[in-house]
Amino acid sequence: MGNVQGVIKSVRDIMREDRGLSGDGQRIEQLAWMLFLKIFDDKDQELEMLEDKYKSPIPKKYQWRNWAADDEGITGDTLLSFMDTQLFPALKELSATNPRALMVREVFEGNNNYMKSGTNLRKVVNKLNEIDFNVASERHLFGEIYETILKELQNAGAYGEFYTPRAITQFITEMVNPKLGEDLLDPACGTGGYLTCAIDHLKSQAKNVNQRKQIQKNIKGWEWKPLPYVLATTNLILHDIELPNITYRDALDKPLSEYKSSDKVDCIMANPPFGGTVANGNENNFPQNYRTKESADLFLVLMMHLLKQGGRAGIVLPDGSLTGEGVKARLRQKLLEDCNVHTIVRLPQSVFAPYATVNTNLIFFEKGKPTKDIWYYEHRLPEGAKAYNKTKPIRIEEFEPIKKWWKKRTESEVSWKVSIDTIIERNYDLDIKNPNKVVEEVVYDSKKIISDLKHSFAKCNDLLEELTVSKK
Repeated sequence: MGNVQGVIKSVRDIMREDRGLSGDGQRIEQLAWMLFLKIFDDKDQELEMLEDKYKSPIPKKYQWRNWAADDEGITGDTLLSFMDTQLFPALKELSATNPRALMVREVFEGNNNYMKSGTNLRKVVNKLNEIDFNVASERHLFGEIYETILKELQNAGAYGEFYTPRAITQFITEMVNPKLGEDLLDPACGTGGYLTCAIDHLKSQAKNVNQRKQIQKNIKGWEWKPLPYVLATTNLILHDIELPNITYRDALDKPLSEYKSSDKVDCIMANPPFGGTVANGNENNFPQNYRTKESADLFLVLMMHLLKQGGRAGIVLPDGSLTGEGVKARLRQKLLEDCNVHTIVRLPQSVFAPYATVNTNLIFFEKGKPTKDIWYYEHRLPEGAKAYNKTKPIRIEEFEPIKKWWKKRTESEVSWKVSIDTIIERNYDLDIKNPNKVVEEVVYDSKKIISDLKHSFAKCNDLLEELTVSKK
């Protein structure tokens, strides 16, 4: 991994020197479209060798190999001018003659060149030329590094909403267990975490080339913001998906009545945006009874609607979606009557920190049968940990006890079962705390408390003395 990792480190060091790039978010945006174009061209060259009639949708002048691959090629102001006045306009206006052309156009419609130094830009291009994405070993190693780049979004201000911790996507994928031939959708796919986990999961089931090709047709995502769209598209290409089926659209922009039976899917895995409100009057695309401005609730309505009978879902929802009156209660009633909500895993507060600090839950359900009982499982922080953070995120190994419990469920200190009758009595409130939790009794020693107080007061007096002396 050393060389590939070194290349990416050098690229980012160069970017930090450029006055046009401000913060990790913009650096990731810049790197995203450049990586996409380089990877796309490497794939083009592979397809040209394998298929006699294949022709790149990108005009020859704007193909990476023809303006970027020569380390002694255009640089400085000439490169900047080419980028801003020729390359971007041409790719943004690319005729959508085929799906690959449309994909390129959509990527560049939402992105920009932020770098102000053509010399720095050439240095970055030359560094990226050191990676050959048609070499399987380099592509695999880069895929691992790419995952760390995506993870940094969690700490890049508002960009954190697009990244779901890998442990969560892996666990949900294993529990939903998509099968070859099933259609799978993530309607808020962000950087493609659930989609790539599903691809890896399905690859392990594929026994021949045709089955591996089928995966591409069955995996689809929707994303409406430019940065995560290009990151997700690139992510899937790195996972050997020649033409990622990711649509550049707002999942809430279409009336439910316009979806056909052919739009429905077998599996949904998603972390829909929560804590926000919908724009453009999109709530009017939903039935009056379930109309709300809260994005997470509308996504839940959408996902229920898009599941086939017998379809399975594993999604992330905040505590706010589990409780509340009015529309929220009616929505939960519909969920419990139309679907079998069989499992709710309650997560610690810090899983999505620092982007979001609200309590979240993993909800698993199957469409077609009403809920009779819900099993709850309280996922706790590792022993000794006070919270998850950037250096110590949630890990997939922590889910091993839940996986074992999943197959043979019993009540315990961390798991409990609630009947639908109890939930109806609670007006469909699903925010049910752990009734089996053992509260550790704390015995207070009055002598120690007095001693600690005296010590604190003494420190306060010393500090006051210092301040008084310094003011004289």
